[in-house]
Amino acid sequence: MIKIRNEQAADYKAVEDITRKAFYNIYVPGCVEHYLVHIMRQHEDFIPELDFVAELDGRVIGNIMYTKARLSDEAGAEKEILTFGPVSIAPEYQRMGYGKILMEYSFDQAAALGYDVIVIFGNPANYVSRGFKSCKKYNVCLPNGRYPAAMLVKELVSNALNGKKWFYSDSPVMGITEEEANRYDDTLEKIEKRVQPSQEEFYILSHAFIE
Repeated sequence: MIKIRNEQAADYKAVEDITRKAFYNIYVPGCVEHYLVHIMRQHEDFIPELDFVAELDGRVIGNIMYTKARLSDEAGAEKEILTFGPVSIAPEYQRMGYGKILMEYSFDQAAALGYDVIVIFGNPANYVSRGFKSCKKYNVCLPNGRYPAAMLVKELVSNALNGKKWFYSDSPVMGITEEEANRYDDTLEKIEKRVQPSQEEFYILSHAFIE
């Protein structure tokens, strides 16, 4: 039986280890996501109430973390929204439905806290079944007016975006560099960095825009 609960300090190392193993060599040789987890908890945009772990038979096997993000309309009015990530499931438990359970639970809790929109960057194949749609369909774009193929939007409340054009800004905590992450990674148990096809797939997707 899967149990979902708020992360506790005693979970920090396990969550960082899971995140590292889940993302290592997937998008780049190595990964940055575990470093983001490491620093995110101390940032003002981090939302502890939406920091959850999935526990199976007493063992933490997954985690999802949320931070505040912002939308601005063309008149400059701001709307506070959410973004999540990393969301991680230990490799040996992936593709068993645990990520779906974890995300759906977090969506319900986010809505209960009064949030009505989530914007993320990810592979659409992993998220459209969870109710995410192209940012273009909601007229949510980057500050430069472009619509990334990997930027996805979910309304937790119907018509929360009310048809207006919105410009997305994420939290400054997301602005980590590979150099920072690599310095942190070098302090941990070594995992071989490899080049693999998923990295080219990520490069293509992350540089694609919808016109």
